[in-house]
This record gives sequence, structure tokens and C-alpha cells, in this order.
Amino acid sequence: MTKPHKDPLLAVARFVLIFFIGVLSLAVTALIVLVPVLLFKQADLLAALVADGKNATTSLIPAGCFVLVGAAGLIALAIYFLVLLRRIVNSVGEGDPFIPENAQRLARMGWIALWGQLASLPVAVAITWIASIAADAGDNVRANLGFSGGGIILVLILFILARVFRHGTHLREELEGTV
Repeated sequence: MTKPHKDPLLAVARFVLIFFIGVLSLAVTALIVLVPVLLFKQADLLAALVADGKNATTSLIPAGCFVLVGAAGLIALAIYFLVLLRRIVNSVGEGDPFIPENAQRLARMGWIALWGQLASLPVAVAITWIASIAADAGDNVRANLGFSGGGIILVLILFILARVFRHGTHLREELEGTV
């Protein structure tokens, strides 16, 4: 294990990660709070949409709740991802990143990224449906969520890095055993 040293890049990374974890936590809280508000104000919302000439049905409210809860879930996944990344950054700052826990964290981050890609698909469908009701006639509405090339590459990179860390940990253990 190497002696930890003060690295400005790690300090910035820690600050940025803590900041985003806090902001995303507020976003999850706001989305969850909006669910009962939407349920309580559903009559007013539907009346406003109908008055605006929209084809609003009562199924719009459960779909809206699904979007709010789905978005909160996706953001919660992102928070967990960032928490795991912060733990990896902390282990780098402590001077010992090649530990079994980091390999597990990277693999978990890969699964989180994959599940985020999959979970965003039904949320995107619901957003598109809701937006098509609220849009003006002739507007082309499409939610840009779901599988992305960058997301798939991220998943692959994380799983490969997990293997690299597992192998690095194993090599270090072998080296320590021979000395």
C-alpha cells in the first residue's frame, strides 16, 4: 500500500461528486413530492388541458405518476453510481486502488449503467405519450431516452475495468506473497 498524498485532482473530483450527489438527491425528493401533488391536482390539470384543446384522458395521471417515479428511480441509480465512484476516488486518495472492493464497485457500476439504459425505455415511452397529448397539433414529439451508444460503451468499459482491477489485485497479492 502506498502512502496517501494530497492530489488536487482527487480533491476536485470529491467535491464535484458530493455536489452532484446532493443536487440529484434534491431532484429525487422533488419528483417524489410531485406524485401526491399530481394526484391531488389531477382534476385541475385535466381541466386545463381540455380547456387548451388537448385530448386529455384520466389515464394521463397514472402515466404522469409513472414518469415521476421512474425518473426518481433513474436518478436514484445515478446517485448510487456516483456514491460508488466516490468510494473508488477515496481509495485512490488513500493510495490503494487495487483492492477487491473496487473491482466489485466497478462491476456494480456496470450493472447500474445497464439497468439505467433498460429502465429508461418505458419511461421514454410514457413521456412521449404524455408529450404527444400536451403538444400542439403537428408537433413531432419524441423523448430522447433509452439505449445510447455512449451508454453501451460505458457499460462495456466498466465491466472491463472491473476485470482489470480484479487481475491487478490478484497480481499484487501474488507479488506480496513472493516477497
